[in-house]
Amino acid sequence: MSTFSFQTSVAVFGLMTLHVSALDTFIAAVYEHAVILPNKTETPVSQDDALLLMNKNLDILERAIKQAAEQDAQIIVTPEDALYGWKFTRETIFPYLEDIPDPQTTWIPCEDPHRFGRTPIQARLSCLAKNNSIYVLANIGDKKPCNSSDSTCPANGYYQYNTNVVYNEKGKLVARYHKYHLYSEPQFDVPEKPELVTFDTPFGRFGMFTCFDILFHDPAVTLVKDFHVDTILFPTAWMNVLPLLTAIEFHSAWAMGMGVNLLAANIHHVHLNMAGSGIYAPHSPKVYHYDVETGLGKILLSEVDSHPRNSSAYPIAVNWSAYATTIKPFPVQKNTFRGFIRKDMFNFTELFENSGNLTVCQKDLCCHLSYRMLRKEENEVYVLGAFTGLHGRRRREYWQVCTMLKCKTTDLTTCGQPVETALTRFDMFSLSGTFETEYVFPEVLLTKIQLSPGKFVVLKDGRLVNKNGLSEPILTVSLFGRWYTKDSHSISGSTSNLATTYLLISTLLMIALQNIVMA
Repeated sequence: MSTFSFQTSVAVFGLMTLHVSALDTFIAAVYEHAVILPNKTETPVSQDDALLLMNKNLDILERAIKQAAEQDAQIIVTPEDALYGWKFTRETIFPYLEDIPDPQTTWIPCEDPHRFGRTPIQARLSCLAKNNSIYVLANIGDKKPCNSSDSTCPANGYYQYNTNVVYNEKGKLVARYHKYHLYSEPQFDVPEKPELVTFDTPFGRFGMFTCFDILFHDPAVTLVKDFHVDTILFPTAWMNVLPLLTAIEFHSAWAMGMGVNLLAANIHHVHLNMAGSGIYAPHSPKVYHYDVETGLGKILLSEVDSHPRNSSAYPIAVNWSAYATTIKPFPVQKNTFRGFIRKDMFNFTELFENSGNLTVCQKDLCCHLSYRMLRKEENEVYVLGAFTGLHGRRRREYWQVCTMLKCKTTDLTTCGQPVETALTRFDMFSLSGTFETEYVFPEVLLTKIQLSPGKFVVLKDGRLVNKNGLSEPILTVSLFGRWYTKDSHSISGSTSNLATTYLLISTLLMIALQNIVMA
């Protein structure tokens, strides 16, 4: 494992092994888990009771891991919070935590379970990986003692982290990642700096982060851009938010926008609107699952390119504003109106006709749409919308969004509200925008919250267009842009430079080692 934390500008390499990927493809698995939750309590349970609950969930995950291995999967990702749920205080989560060591210690918990104290969950996960000859990612809680003289040390004397661990096919701990961008998680601490965690396998280089991390530059973008990972492992407890941020919609778009494989494993909890997992390649989803009708978990498997950048299907480089900035804007309709997607105020214009060319702008962002409907349904209204600015109530993330979406009713005040079904089919659409960021994620969401694999493409000039003719009824077609350098309290600029420095050092050391070997 390679871990680069922004606490230091020099990586600790230890013993470095050069890995040459021997496999062009591999079988990946993700498991969407219907977690067994603890009883509500304001006082901590015993360690034994905490272990009992976690083992109940592990019993289910064990069946999924064995099933994946029986179908020749080489790696499986399980969700965030899969062992114990999410509603805790700092005190009530503590019995569920274990001390997770740095993977550079070279440890196989299955063979030496007491080396780092009481670690029954780590030992069981290690044995599951070893006994089934499969890489396993699990999300558990880490506790790290701290000195009470340290002003940042919590009152109980421990830092507590939302943590991903990976065990290889021999049961060895090969990677550990502490989640940086927490979302309503008072039970956990934020690491001092983001961690950039990678590990090499015979089937490519992997990186990982957790849930809310995907919306920020670090660690997500840096892992792909500066550390050149082939595949991201992504455990999540994602609550779907229409129209732009359902799990399958945004995660598949992120994989396409970043040009990387994404193995996304979500919690399954229908009442909290948690559902939707998938194995996403840069050019199209390989397999995905969205089900809010049952309370059942689901395993997904697919063959994936080990090095997607070498694939003939790898998407071309895109200049997201090339088309939109060179054409003459379409006529802006007089009846442009304002509406909200959650707390973000968009400028909207209605698609009045069966076909047409429209432009809507907000500040410097102009969104252009050409479209043709098969037939305009009388009881359905679609609009083209534009938004640029800091997002939501917290106003931390800077978004640039162009979207064509169905309104909830024919009342224009409902445009932007969640809607799950549609009847209107389009046999042509082309969406583009004058984006000022290179990070844009293309989304197409169909009726009943389904994706559209192979039915749309992004052209090198930044247009999102349909292909292969008539679409299924559409909920949204969007270009979701993230302008990271304009985020409130942005860390991306400083961290990117450090990451680049690390990459240069790493490359030079690899060249030196290669020269030693060749000598």
